[in-house]
Amino acid sequence: MIVRRYLPLFAAGVLLAAAPLVSSQAQDSAGGQTNVAISNEGEAVYRQICQACHMADARGGGGAGTGIPALADNPNMADKTRMIEVLVNGRGGMPWFTDMLTPQQIAAVLTYVRSNHNAYPEPVTAEEVEAVVASAGGSSVQ
Repeated sequence: MIVRRYLPLFAAGVLLAAAPLVSSQAQDSAGGQTNVAISNEGEAVYRQICQACHMADARGGGGAGTGIPALADNPNMADKTRMIEVLVNGRGGMPWFTDMLTPQQIAAVLTYVRSNHNAYPEPVTAEEVEAVVASAGGSSVQ
């Protein structure tokens, strides 16, 4: 039972390790990435890791009682800190992703879900992710 529950997560981890994420390096200004580059990286992370449980349309695991919430049209996505904490610490059957994703990747996937599946266009930054990790007294992420 436990193996079946975590098999998609294991497969996602293997896929992530086998196909490293590549983001474009377009710049808005010297040294900065564009929102397009962040969105592309966030979409790649979503497709490789999150989509297995939250589905391609981000509508969740397909019914009441599954424990896999919809991310689309989810008012909880408005609270960036709360969403960072969920990815950093895990929740319910969802593992933490600090062993698998960098702060930039966590920020990118949250930015992607908040802006493409919700109406929250303000990006999440790697610095915000690192601040949440530090405030929890946890070790730094990748």
